[in-house]
Amino acid sequence: MNSKIVKLLASATLVGSGAAALVPGVSGASGGVTAKSFTPTYSAMFGLQKIAAMSKSGIGVILPDEVSSNRYVEFDAPNITQALTDAGLSTAQISVQNAQGVASNEIAIAQADIAAKDKVLIMDPLDSTTGKAIEALAKKAGVQVIDYDRLTVGGSAKYYVSFNNVTVGQLIGQGVLSCISAWHVKNPLLYVMNGSTTTDNNAVLFAQGYDGVLKKAGYAAAVGGMGNAKTINETGTGTWTPSQALTDFQGAFAKNGKINAVVTPNDENAAPIIAFLQGQGLKPRTIPFTGQDATLTGFQNIISGYQCGTVYKPIWQEAQAAAALALYLRAGMKPPAGLTNGSTADKVGHRSVASVLLTPTWVTATNIEKTVVANGVISPVALCTSFHPAVKGYNAPTYAKDCKTYGIK
Repeated sequence: MNSKIVKLLASATLVGSGAAALVPGVSGASGGVTAKSFTPTYSAMFGLQKIAAMSKSGIGVILPDEVSSNRYVEFDAPNITQALTDAGLSTAQISVQNAQGVASNEIAIAQADIAAKDKVLIMDPLDSTTGKAIEALAKKAGVQVIDYDRLTVGGSAKYYVSFNNVTVGQLIGQGVLSCISAWHVKNPLLYVMNGSTTTDNNAVLFAQGYDGVLKKAGYAAAVGGMGNAKTINETGTGTWTPSQALTDFQGAFAKNGKINAVVTPNDENAAPIIAFLQGQGLKPRTIPFTGQDATLTGFQNIISGYQCGTVYKPIWQEAQAAAALALYLRAGMKPPAGLTNGSTADKVGHRSVASVLLTPTWVTATNIEKTVVANGVISPVALCTSFHPAVKGYNAPTYAKDCKTYGIK
């Protein structure tokens, strides 16, 4: 089996609470593992070593791209690898590869994994069309597939691991409203951006979450909607490509320079837009942006007053949950009832998919230290010593002063 680990990046209704608190360990080597078992120490995975020893076959992990989010490089790849190795798998039994944003690559990786006699695939589909093609190939070969992070709508996977993505969207909506108030934004004109809602079911769910929150506050947020006096909706269906997000924003901003608040679906889409406005002299705490994925750039923008917050999805939880499911399936065992803590309704496939639904957290400058720093996701050294971008009239060579303000050390 190919054990090469390449560089990685990152219509359904969610049902279930998806709680995933930091609760230690599991009971017994047979694995009384639940959705609450996963900690930053990976202790639950050590408890699954006897399960892992029941099979010699491999597990293939297929991640989608390196552009939509750096999470696939920084977190998913190493976290899943650690989870499987801590459970006792050798490097020869683990293949973690990235499709580089190309559907044919993702299918080819799956075909290679199946040919290598991998028994389980953990797959984050680029889109549902690609996901369905892979799941059909796997089913024919007797290989089980776990949908990872994104559901393959109309697919055949029996298990799905993700965060409650409607909740993710709600946190984004609540975050921008809180920022508009805290930053005293006068006469807010909100520009609402989306991920790629035509290809990514998660983007649909994120938008469902923040559109609902914003509508209650008087904004007319809707994918491709007409908007109102307080709202401009992005034309089209959105994108996960940062350069395209910048182009889309520049077009909207050129037409209406009064835009003074922006819903951006993740940190990567927000970053180039913030940099563009900084180049025009944007001062801190002027135009609030939102984010997701808890990236270093996102936190730099947060502590320096350009981004309200980011949705933190502890990937170490998601990675361990997917790895645990894969180990049970690989051993020919039914996963424990406590591991699948919810279900996801695939409205296209007219089926209910057993799911591990984890809980996201909204992180602002005030709780960075207690969340992502405490969990080892962000290094204070990397955050606080990075150079601040040049902003006209704002001289801050590094983020050290911002870190001191918020007690990040």
